[in-house]
Amino acid sequence: MATTVMGSGFALGEHEVTNEALKRVCDTSDEWIKERTGIATRYYVADGTSTSDLGVRASQAAIADAGLTASDIDYVVFATMTPDYYFPGSGALLQTKLGLGKVPTLDIRQQCTGFIYGLQVADALLRAKAAKRVLLVGAEVHSGFMPWRDHGMVFGTTDARPTAAEYEFNTRYRDRTVLFGDAAGAVVLTSSEGPRGLLDVVLHSDGQYAEKLYVPSGFKFRPYITEEMIKEGRHIPEMDGQRVFRVAVSKLPEVVHEVLDKSGLKLEDISLLLAHQANLRLNEAVQKALGLPDDKVYNNIQKYGNTTAATIPILYDECKKAGRIKPGDLICFLALGAGFHWGAALLRA
Repeated sequence: MATTVMGSGFALGEHEVTNEALKRVCDTSDEWIKERTGIATRYYVADGTSTSDLGVRASQAAIADAGLTASDIDYVVFATMTPDYYFPGSGALLQTKLGLGKVPTLDIRQQCTGFIYGLQVADALLRAKAAKRVLLVGAEVHSGFMPWRDHGMVFGTTDARPTAAEYEFNTRYRDRTVLFGDAAGAVVLTSSEGPRGLLDVVLHSDGQYAEKLYVPSGFKFRPYITEEMIKEGRHIPEMDGQRVFRVAVSKLPEVVHEVLDKSGLKLEDISLLLAHQANLRLNEAVQKALGLPDDKVYNNIQKYGNTTAATIPILYDECKKAGRIKPGDLICFLALGAGFHWGAALLRA
């Protein structure tokens, strides 16, 4: 028996935000952002839309794609680093909004690698017969840690503009804030016989890098958030971009070879590499290190920005529905994120 994908779907925030729109709130430009990240646009949710709301929309699309109804789902695994509340997790909120009944829900926090960790967890649940159909969701509302006070300024729905002090404060974080978008992706997983399905997953973590990419607030402090922390921008992610890039360029090709060796396969067997969308330049460097041709790699960060746990299921759904994934193809999922956590998975379509 192997874990297979029955259906997939994704959802975006309600507002498209171009690079030009971000010029209204910080010192940046379309050229500056594209040169460093490859991103042209991203989506933010409307005020009041939560991570679980986006997860519901993606889940409904995935369940419909699988030809099922909500009552067919008996377990939820929800990956996010931007939950609706500090607690409880978003899984139970999604369960109620979808009308799933009292099925168990599990929330995981592996950030950009959350979806691959979720695949391994779902596979274990299915193999243990703890579930028959698992809904795996990756969803993020990153716009909540943007430093500007009024999202209408980037949406173009208000005449308000930042003060000089606010503009300077916003610009201080532009290397991070221009990266992120709001989105969700979901897949329905089950066990089936035959050659299709999840072949293997290889995962790693290394906490020595934890403070190279993190949010410098939380229960280490008393209280865990203060007005002074907000003024200091400690609700916004801190990132040593050069260190993240160097580690990713080293570790990601290694873990691809590791999962292939474990499965008795070779690099040339890969039909399509679907890597987490953190930075287009990073993905191009990893592609070059692996020696993969352009027709075996797909990127969509240009359209959506970095959507953390949502990136890989969005990539998969887009490629499947565009005919880029055919029966028998070998798909390699790949990611590295805060923690640091990184890993790769192989799926036979």
